[in-house]
Amino acid sequence: MALDRITLSTFRNHADTRLDETRQLNLLVGENGAGKTNVLEALSLFAPGRGLRRAVLGDMAGKSGAGGFGIGARLLTRDGGEPVQLGTGLRGSRRIVQVNGAETSAVALGEWLAVGWLTPAMDRLFADSAGTRRRYVDRLAVALDPAHARHAARYEAALRERNRLLSDEREPDPAWIDSIEAQMAAAGAMLAQGRAALVEALVAELAALPTQPFARPALALETTGAREEGELRAQLAGNRRRDRAAQRTLAGPHRDDLVVTMEGKAMPAAECSTGEQKAMLIAITLAHAALAARGRPSLLLLDEVAAHLDPLRREALFDRLRSSGTQVWLTGTERAPFEGIAGEAAVWQVAEGRAERI
Repeated sequence: MALDRITLSTFRNHADTRLDETRQLNLLVGENGAGKTNVLEALSLFAPGRGLRRAVLGDMAGKSGAGGFGIGARLLTRDGGEPVQLGTGLRGSRRIVQVNGAETSAVALGEWLAVGWLTPAMDRLFADSAGTRRRYVDRLAVALDPAHARHAARYEAALRERNRLLSDEREPDPAWIDSIEAQMAAAGAMLAQGRAALVEALVAELAALPTQPFARPALALETTGAREEGELRAQLAGNRRRDRAAQRTLAGPHRDDLVVTMEGKAMPAAECSTGEQKAMLIAITLAHAALAARGRPSLLLLDEVAAHLDPLRREALFDRLRSSGTQVWLTGTERAPFEGIAGEAAVWQVAEGRAERI
């Protein structure tokens, strides 16, 4: 078990919601628009970043409040030690993050808890842009190594500054662009290595999973830049003339892409059927959950994941979730697809921003 005594205050349509006595498997049932996904979004804010919807913080504040919101939870540790109190929310225009009442950074949350999720909006991941897949890879990497978030933020900040210098009408000062490229190379090398380590670990974990009933995807990183700090710095310096003509940086970790193919067919995931794409996405999600559960306490948030699975795949999914070692939160519009876990899951009926244990 990971989280217990979860509270949502003026978050989206939840004015004052409390979820107690959680279990490894937790189910939120209710009609569309009842507030089930809002609970998952709240839990996703215990990870660095903007949550599963990537929404602006101000948009998460409930209309019944004064423009802010609060989310709290008690983290139960695996060694049976003292529970840790986690909290996050919006105060004024600033995000607040607390651990045991002491204010800290959002990145620090990742040192306590690994969070992953799968939502219907991710169903187009393989056909979406390379940028969407990079963000996906980075989110998975952060769940395994919280420092990855810092490397990504530092690289993006340096990349923006280099692009600004390249697009300026005046020739950039050599010493200044040298300094920016040094920052990019240092952060970029760590970013690239973190992504490579994640994909390597996922490949190994997927190889250990049965191919049925979920399709097994083959994963690879497609890169345009060097991976080591010195080589990346030299590449940036050598590309200045070309990049200045384009007014942007044309090669580097910001151009990486996750390449996914379906094993057995050797077919790009984007060309597979909708059902095959969903099965591969579930397989990656389960593999990542298994990796995350070997470190810190972990959460897996699955929004409407069972609705489009046949009974065989649903039972296989539930079996893997039971053995995953992670705390799982699922949503559904009705209980019937979840009969396989009815006797072991904690179940809440969600309606109009309220959750009642049933």
